[in-house]
Amino acid sequence: MTEFSAGERAHMTRALALAARGLYTTTPNPRVGCVAVRDGVVIGEGFHLRPGTAHAEVNALNDARARGYDPRGATLFVTLEPCNHHGRTPPCVDAIITAGVARIVAAMSDPNPEAAHGAARLRAAGIDVAFDLRAEDARELNLGFVSRVTRGRPWVRAKIAASLDGRTALSSGESQWITATQARADGHAWRARACAILTGIGTVLQDDPQLNVRAIATPRQPLRVIVDRHGQTPASARVLAEGNVLIITAGERNPEWPEAIEVVPLPDAEGRVDLPAMLRLLGDRGINELHVEAGARLNSALLDAHLLDELLLYLAPSLVGDPARGMFERALPLASLSRRTRLVWHSVERIGEDLRLLARITEGDRQ
Repeated sequence: MTEFSAGERAHMTRALALAARGLYTTTPNPRVGCVAVRDGVVIGEGFHLRPGTAHAEVNALNDARARGYDPRGATLFVTLEPCNHHGRTPPCVDAIITAGVARIVAAMSDPNPEAAHGAARLRAAGIDVAFDLRAEDARELNLGFVSRVTRGRPWVRAKIAASLDGRTALSSGESQWITATQARADGHAWRARACAILTGIGTVLQDDPQLNVRAIATPRQPLRVIVDRHGQTPASARVLAEGNVLIITAGERNPEWPEAIEVVPLPDAEGRVDLPAMLRLLGDRGINELHVEAGARLNSALLDAHLLDELLLYLAPSLVGDPARGMFERALPLASLSRRTRLVWHSVERIGEDLRLLARITEGDRQ
């Protein structure tokens, strides 16, 4: 295993920070940053901004030249293995080889089979390539991309706002607002980084949500997806007002819906919406991260099908008690505690008055 110096680690830390600048814009592409260094001096920096524009490595090389540096003999610290395929832009390995770069330090290898094997081409051209410098951090930045190209489906994150005793709404359905302003704004930032936002018909009928990003500036709005088995979404629903909506049904299209609304029937053998098929469909459409804001029933359906990857929980310092709605509503009660879904804490932070908990479903309980 390659040993990296403190200076090299600092350069990769900077590359990761650059990659994060594309958090809201690169989809369906990965978030990638690059730092060009020669003789210990940073000569260029770059990151990928959006599909169809130059990749991070090309931007870093161009930045070096714009600063008056020749990148020949430089080392590139890049958060993902340089691509080796011609998509909307030429392969990055071609630009690297042409520039005379001497060494590549990549945080992680490219999991996309269409773009992989860049390292092999670079080594064949006499360029030294090293991997695994802050690989876990690079993978965290691209959980959705990795999920889509390896599992064929998005990374599924369920956002839930609840009281400290786990209640999301009163029995009447009243839920606005359990958490405070800062937590709600933070939730919009997580919406913005997602490629699509998913909800169910129950939430549409109860809350009439817009399901868009409002609390932060963003150059794009995620696709909004509604699981609506019987086509009950009202034509006047606010979620339908702005377009860019996909409704997944188990039957026929509601004739009252606007023609611009896309509808895909995906019934399973029991006449419900086929949730695994829905995720495969979204994966085929380039959806990396799926942000779920739904009620207890759809949350449970995803959980029971082992389709949830993590929970984004906002807990308010309040108690609601019973009767009230919980986070999950299982179709069948557990026979024993040994069947419970296990989680791993990923982070716990205070957001204003509330707590934000990010918890991952253990691998044994998700596909």
